[in-house]
Amino acid sequence: MTDDQRSGPTAGRLPDRGAADELRNADEGVRSPDRRRILRTASTLVAGATLAQSIGHALHAQDAHPAPAAPAELLEIAGFERVRVKTSDGTTIQTAVSKGNRKRPALLLLHGAPLTHYTWRDVAPELAKRFTVVAADLRGYGDSDQPQGLPDHSNYSKRAMAQDQVDVMKHFGFDSFAVVGQDRGGRVAHRMALDHPSAVTKLVLIDIVPTYYLYTHVTLDFVRAYFHWFNFLQASPIPENQLLAAPAGGLTPQLPEYRRRNSTPAGVHAMCEDYRAAASIDLEHDKADLDKKIACPVNVLWADGGAMGKLYDVLAIWRDRAQNVIGKGMPGGHNMQEGAPAELLAELQRFFNA
Repeated sequence: MTDDQRSGPTAGRLPDRGAADELRNADEGVRSPDRRRILRTASTLVAGATLAQSIGHALHAQDAHPAPAAPAELLEIAGFERVRVKTSDGTTIQTAVSKGNRKRPALLLLHGAPLTHYTWRDVAPELAKRFTVVAADLRGYGDSDQPQGLPDHSNYSKRAMAQDQVDVMKHFGFDSFAVVGQDRGGRVAHRMALDHPSAVTKLVLIDIVPTYYLYTHVTLDFVRAYFHWFNFLQASPIPENQLLAAPAGGLTPQLPEYRRRNSTPAGVHAMCEDYRAAASIDLEHDKADLDKKIACPVNVLWADGGAMGKLYDVLAIWRDRAQNVIGKGMPGGHNMQEGAPAELLAELQRFFNA
């Protein structure tokens, strides 16, 4: 949204129920998105001023307790070593790879926003008893490169980010591997399974439904639950400046290890570019692949009581996008790898052992 879309007599006021229902019904069943229509619908559903006010309130509440100072040393996952990998397009990706026997089957772990590979610290060591585990920082996050976004956002497309991780796994000698992707990492993993079907042997997707589905089924409830999806789409540097001007860099309270790079100007820009790509070039790629289904076994996990589970029939939606899907609600919230690591670990082990 632009600044002029936030102004005027309707700024700060939600549409009436009839208008919202009309817009929601108009979006049902849409299979060929027009980006301007999608964003116009979202703008009508909730005025930009309301979004800005919501962001301000949320950030004020979330940052009531200041985050501790950044650590003097990098935090490491026990039993893992950091390795930087240059990919086929010259981007450098930061990874943490399990030490020891690398002849075991491979497993790639991809984090969400605004986290880093360190989010897997409580599950990765146990998984490393069976797998060679690679936990990677996505392009734009953590200690991976954070390039300036291109005009079409293509360097933050999920296609480019998936290619990064395929290159990473090839660097370690793996042409095929299992993948666990949470939040933004799940969206990268979804694209990876479509673009590189022979590479992904099993796939776990945590607390997402397909990006294309979300943007072609825009509802008031979706905008209320995920207002940042629309705020971050504004032209740079509008959302970047909002986030950087907020207390503690504008990101929710996190470990200092997450803030160390993600709350910098380059990190905040990269995150916004990730979201801008999702509402533009990623939609083009997804539209072209609507008739293509994920070939490998898929386990979709969503947060019990969370927005995804409340708003969507997560399992049914993914069964339309993949050939072999199971799934269930899980404890621990959106970041269940941190909120309920033991429960998530047990589910991952069950799925990978099947």
